[in-house]
Amino acid sequence: GKKTLVTGADGFIGSHLVEKLLEMGADVRAFVMYNSFGHNGWLDSLSKDKIENIDFFQGDVRDSNGVRVAMQDCDVVLHLASLIGIPYSYHSPTNYVDTNIKGTLNVLQAARDLNVQKVVHTSTSEVYGTANFVPITEEHPLQGQSPYSATKIAADQMALAYHRSFDLPVSILRPFNTYGPRQSARAVIPTIISQIAQGQKQIKLGDLTPTRDFSYVEDTAYAFLCAAMSEQTVGEVVNCGSGFEISILDTVRLIAEIMEADVDIVQDNQRKRPEKSEVFRLFADVKKARSLMQWTPEYGGLEGFKRGMAKTISWFIEEDKLFDYQSHRYYI
Repeated sequence: GKKTLVTGADGFIGSHLVEKLLEMGADVRAFVMYNSFGHNGWLDSLSKDKIENIDFFQGDVRDSNGVRVAMQDCDVVLHLASLIGIPYSYHSPTNYVDTNIKGTLNVLQAARDLNVQKVVHTSTSEVYGTANFVPITEEHPLQGQSPYSATKIAADQMALAYHRSFDLPVSILRPFNTYGPRQSARAVIPTIISQIAQGQKQIKLGDLTPTRDFSYVEDTAYAFLCAAMSEQTVGEVVNCGSGFEISILDTVRLIAEIMEADVDIVQDNQRKRPEKSEVFRLFADVKKARSLMQWTPEYGGLEGFKRGMAKTISWFIEEDKLFDYQSHRYYI
């Protein structure tokens, strides 16, 4: 029954979150990136009955007035809008400062002025950099190893500053590497699946040694709802992950096994990050999520990863979906 604004609603995680909110009976306003075609990103792929129950707002989080108008009469704000591609942040860092830092500031200021009941701000595991210890707790040092991660650190700190300075009811959810249906081609799992599904025998990837804590998108979306509903998360940073780590190489092998494919892996230098920018190990401690918001991953551990991967592959190999994933191209 809450009027809920979701920024970045047209994106990968945002679109799944909108679906979850609709299922729970929320009154959803979807803030999507303005374009002259009237496209609403992944939300356009939802069923007609779901689309009819969404209040769409086309705008840009970099515009403070638009953010304020979108937030009118909203009880809860789930702020997901950001630029996320790490390679793109190397040559266009100003866009990341404007969207991730200034956009977050616009959301926080509007929420403060409009007396919003709860704001959940989206962080990222990239703010930790390469793990100094595992599993990574919320007390792990923050290390900006890319312009992207640096802007997310700044945005997180701005959110905490608004809580401490103005008592704004902000929670920070820090998802680890989310995967699943609708993920963009710039991410590693869609890169692997689309290349195999389109018949390529040589899979082009960057560094194969880093480990990641892959979290299925349904778990991540549900974590946002838990964070929004829990009063104990106010002023807190909370990790969201699967509690399981796997290397990129072993991820390729697992996907190839599920897809019954025999492939060779080719390391493509243009897909590698600068050496000091690469994050070599991510593995989440999720005890705080269990304690503060009673959230646990349904797709945790190796067994859960296999189940989530099977669902992801099933979505990607539908012919109309693969058309949008040009596996011969490298997306930054």
